Amino acid sequence: MATGYAELLRTQHAVRLLTGTLVGRLPNATAHIAIVLFARSEGAGYTLAGVLATVYGLATAVGQPLLGRAVDLYGQPRVMLPAAVVSGLGMAAFALTGIEPLPVAAAAVLVAGVFTPPLEGGLRALWPSVLRSRERVHTAYAVDSVAQELMFTVGPLVVTAAVALWSEAGALLVINVIGVLGALSVVVSAPSRAWRSAPREAHWLGALRSPGLLALLGSFLCVGVSLGSITVAAVAYSDDGNGGDLVYALIMSGIGFGALLGGLAYGARPWPGAPEGRLRAMIGLLALGYLPLALVPGPVTMTVLACVAGLFLAPALTCAFVVVDRHAPAGTVTEAFSWLVTVFGVGAALGTAVVGPAIEHGGPGGGFLVPGAGGAAALAVLLLTRRVLDGPPDAPVSSSPPVTGGENDRNGTVEPGFRTGHQA
Repeated sequence: MATGYAELLRTQHAVRLLTGTLVGRLPNATAHIAIVLFARSEGAGYTLAGVLATVYGLATAVGQPLLGRAVDLYGQPRVMLPAAVVSGLGMAAFALTGIEPLPVAAAAVLVAGVFTPPLEGGLRALWPSVLRSRERVHTAYAVDSVAQELMFTVGPLVVTAAVALWSEAGALLVINVIGVLGALSVVVSAPSRAWRSAPREAHWLGALRSPGLLALLGSFLCVGVSLGSITVAAVAYSDDGNGGDLVYALIMSGIGFGALLGGLAYGARPWPGAPEGRLRAMIGLLALGYLPLALVPGPVTMTVLACVAGLFLAPALTCAFVVVDRHAPAGTVTEAFSWLVTVFGVGAALGTAVVGPAIEHGGPGGGFLVPGAGGAAALAVLLLTRRVLDGPPDAPVSSSPPVTGGENDRNGTVEPGFRTGHQA
C-alpha cells in the first residue's frame, strides 16, 4: 500500500496538483457554513441564512458543468483562474455589503456560486497525462476521494478559526483568497497549461449525450440523497437524548474515517476487469452499510456502525470516476466530471429535504432509513441500466487521431472495455 502511494506522490507535479486543487476547493467545501455564520452575525434568521446558503449551492450546481464545458473548449488557465477571481469577488461583495439590500446579497452569493471553478473535474482530466499509467490513475482517483473527506473535515475548522481570530466577514474573505491562490497554483503548472481536450463533436447536450454517463449520474443522484439525509438524521439522533453535539461529531467523524480507510485500502491494489461490476458491488455494500444505523443503538455502537457505513463510500466514488472516464464522449471529460459533482450536490439537497418528514413520522430510526433507501435506489438504477453501462463505451465522435498525453492517450495500454483513442 505504502509503495503504491509513494510512487504516485513522487511523480512530478502530482503533489502540487492534488494540494492546489484541495486548497482551491476550500471555498466550495466551507461556503455553506461561512455564509450561515456571516448572515447570522448580520442579524438574519436561520431561514434567511439557509436560503442564502441554498442559493450558493444551487448556483454551484448550475455553474460546474457549464464551466467544465468551457474548460474542455478553451483550456484550464483561460477559464479556471478568471472564474476563481470572479467567484472570490462575489463573496467579497457579500462580505462587504452584508444582507441589506437583500437582492444585492443574493446576487453576490449567486455570482460566487456560478463561477466556482471546476477544479475537481479539471484534476481528474489531468491525471492521465501526468501519471501515464492506468494503475496510477486509478490510485490517484482513490487518493482524490480520500482527500475530499479530509477537506470536508478540515474546512469547517478553518472557518471556525478565521471567525475566532477575525470575524465572520473575515472568514468569508480568507477562505476565498485561499481558494484563488489554490486555483492559481493549479493553472500555472505545466500540466494544466499543456492540457488540451480531445477533438469533440459539437452538440448542445455535450457530455450528457452518453447513455452510460446518464445512467451513472442517475445512480449518484441517489447516493447524494443518502449523504444529505444521513447528516440530518445524525442531528436528530444526537438531539434525542444521545449526547448532543459531541455524539453528532463522533458519528460524522466515524463516517469520514470509514471512508478514508476504505479509500486507502481500495486504491492500494490494482483491480482486474471492467469497473462497472465493481461499482454495482460497492454501491450495494454502501446501501447495506447504512441499514444498521436505523437500529439506533447506543452512541458507542452507533459510532462503530457509522465507521462501517463509510467504508464503501470512497471506493464507490473511485469506481465512479473510472466509469465517467470510460463513458464520457471525446472532448467532454471535464464537463462529465463536473456533472458528477452537480448531481451529487443536488442529491444531497434532496436528501436534506426528504429526511425531515421521515424523522417526524419515524424518529431518528426512520431518518436513518432514508440513506439506506437512497443506496438501494442507486443500486437499482445501476442494475436497470446494466446493459447500457456494460456495453462498449460510446463510439468515437471524431475520426481525429488521439491527442498524445491528453485525455485520449492511454499510454499504449488497453484493458477490456478501456479503449484507446476515442474515449474521454
